[in-house]
Amino acid sequence: MGEDSLRELLHTWVEGWASTRHYPVKEVGSFTAAQLTDKSGDWEAFAVSPSEEEFAELAAFVSESAPRLMTVLTDDLPSYRTLAAQHGLVELAGNQELMVMDFEGKDVEAPWLNDDELRLNTEYEDHSATVTVTTTDGTLAASGHVAVAHGYAVFDRIVTEPAFRRRGLGSFVMKALTAAMSEHQLDQGLLIASPDGQHLYHHLGWNDVSGVLVLTNKGTTAGGSLSAD
Repeated sequence: MGEDSLRELLHTWVEGWASTRHYPVKEVGSFTAAQLTDKSGDWEAFAVSPSEEEFAELAAFVSESAPRLMTVLTDDLPSYRTLAAQHGLVELAGNQELMVMDFEGKDVEAPWLNDDELRLNTEYEDHSATVTVTTTDGTLAASGHVAVAHGYAVFDRIVTEPAFRRRGLGSFVMKALTAAMSEHQLDQGLLIASPDGQHLYHHLGWNDVSGVLVLTNKGTTAGGSLSAD
């Protein structure tokens, strides 16, 4: 995929991801940043394969505040790790993956929850939806979020609680979220996945697009995961 197309995908993902989390978004030079209001309260900037000059601009922005983050989409992780070290930044996460799936020919009907002890609930807000699976007594078993952005369904925070894993709830939540967005007649889905999540999403028909490298200032240890899972 060309860099221009990847930049468009990143812009779409940031918009959808920020929407599900209610993050403010602003431009930093030619780049986009989101304010992590539920975490550090500071900003995370995003870029696709920035040049050395662009990287230096973003590194200067990150260095203004200890909790700030920079996320780079690239399949050349070694080069950006070297640049990071030159600017005094450290790697917070480097094993996530931007993924995409074509919905054409896929089943977008609401799935059937084959468990009498569990209940599905879908809540809608503007162009987004939240799915929760709970037991009959209200215990949360699994959940997930999705938002519409530029013709894509952007999935986020697909979580199965430890006591309910290995029961197919991750796949179920993804299908329920896809069904929740069916009225928008979207062609593709977009998400960032952790290594564990990548296994599930590959199984569901998702494809890798780009590696994801999260960088920050020395001493910062939180906020590295952008993944949907």
